[in-house]
Amino acid sequence: MTSRTDILAIPSDRVRRRALDFLELTKPRVVLMVLVTTTVGFYLGSQGEPDYVGLLHTLFGTALAGGGTLALNQLLEREADAKMERTRLRPLPDGRLQPVDALVFGTLITVGGLVYLTLAVNLLSALVTATIVVTYLFAYTPLKKKTSLCSIVGAIPGALPPVIGWAATREALNLEAWVLFTIMFLWQMPHSLAIGWLYREDYARAGFRLLPVIDQDGKSTGRQIVSNCLALLAVGLIPTLIGFTGTIYFFCALLLGSIFLWYGISLARSCSQAAARRLLFASLIYLPVLLAVMAFDKVPF
Repeated sequence: MTSRTDILAIPSDRVRRRALDFLELTKPRVVLMVLVTTTVGFYLGSQGEPDYVGLLHTLFGTALAGGGTLALNQLLEREADAKMERTRLRPLPDGRLQPVDALVFGTLITVGGLVYLTLAVNLLSALVTATIVVTYLFAYTPLKKKTSLCSIVGAIPGALPPVIGWAATREALNLEAWVLFTIMFLWQMPHSLAIGWLYREDYARAGFRLLPVIDQDGKSTGRQIVSNCLALLAVGLIPTLIGFTGTIYFFCALLLGSIFLWYGISLARSCSQAAARRLLFASLIYLPVLLAVMAFDKVPF
């Protein structure tokens, strides 16, 4: 006989699996990275001791809006995701969740996050976050199937999280905030192009017109990677030049930028999968180390 405990365990297990599917829609690892860069922006923008309660409010609202935006992105790209090996088992293409589920869930937490930021933090942080939502869903996402310029558009929402943190604590967007944005923007390009090169066949099956997909010999991709790495090397030094950070940061940024450029040149020369993996790994090391040193060597306001 089936015990009452076993009967109760069945719906409980279904609820748990469904909750995990909704959590997967929010792409927790991406949201975590957004929150880390938002925290750095908040700390760098803080005058004196950071307002940790304000930081928690900022992170909560940003997590809701970010997770909701990523859920809505998966809704819009569910048919393309079904064609790619790396995404075909996501909740929507796999049929574990229905489109209406993602629409309601994504809309509610996105709007909830924006309202929370407006009420608990400030209007400017909510406006910066809303810019991410709009550009990611209504510009970057549709452009992925139309033009290789989508990567440039997509770098805008990817570069704005530290600006959210800055806006939350300063209630203004100073020069330093735009330097942070530019560093993040330039970093996005080689990072995303390396991913595009690694999964170019998958993206082609989905109909995405990313540069590595339409650039068969890899020359244009290589030029874009090297030019953005060069620009990043130069812009990465600006925080010290404007008196925002000290000399420790300057030399660390110079070293990190040079190493990142080296891996970019390596991919441009070989156009190999191995070189793309090395560049991707270098990008994942470069950004957190650079931001950590920037925070460590911040010049007090």
